[in-house]
Amino acid sequence: MSTVFKFRVSFEDYDDVIRDIEIKSTQTFEDLHLNIQSSIGFDATKPASFFISNEYWTKGQEISFNDTNDKEGNKNPSMKNAKLSTFIIDPHQKIIYHSDYDSIWYFRIELVKIIPQDEASKKYPICVKTIGEAPKQYKITAIPKNVIAEESELEKLLGGVVGASQVTNVIDSDEDEDEASDNLMEEAEEGVDEDEIADMGEEGEEDSVGDGDDSEVDFADGEEEKEEGY
Repeated sequence: MSTVFKFRVSFEDYDDVIRDIEIKSTQTFEDLHLNIQSSIGFDATKPASFFISNEYWTKGQEISFNDTNDKEGNKNPSMKNAKLSTFIIDPHQKIIYHSDYDSIWYFRIELVKIIPQDEASKKYPICVKTIGEAPKQYKITAIPKNVIAEESELEKLLGGVVGASQVTNVIDSDEDEDEASDNLMEEAEEGVDEDEIADMGEEGEEDSVGDGDDSEVDFADGEEEKEEGY
């Protein structure tokens, strides 16, 4: 028969979520890790570490899920091989538990009771008390309503939902129109050819002179007719 440790586990950011776990002193930190993850519904395959702490919750010796080294380059004990009895030296031992490095979940673990011997009817480790509902391990971020509204307006403008290739075609079409517009502007800036201007000037002078001859009045003839009348 072996000694049983009763640990109280709580989320650092959710004090009202608590799990009491009983585990044999001869079992490992990996056994404790797996039971904690199971009791809160988290994915136990994510990296995690235990840190033996003092009464002020200061991180001490690390016991890691994967192979890691400390600041001096020494290899940290692995959860799989580290027995609880080797590291629990205080009847009120405190432990910091860091789970899932990407999501950054921190827990506080405190030894609340030492049971002289295990019960044959129990399969350790075991969660003996559950308080509060654990938060979701991964937070889902909703898409802002204004973004959804903008996408809907775009769909209306394009006549419904379009594929990436169709959107590309629309963009290419716009680029063609812009290119054609640029070409027209270039032609306008170049102006009319100099030969065309010369021809237009000569024809204009001829037309002007012709019109002047047809409409010219001979005032001298008019004066002679008046003298004959007298």
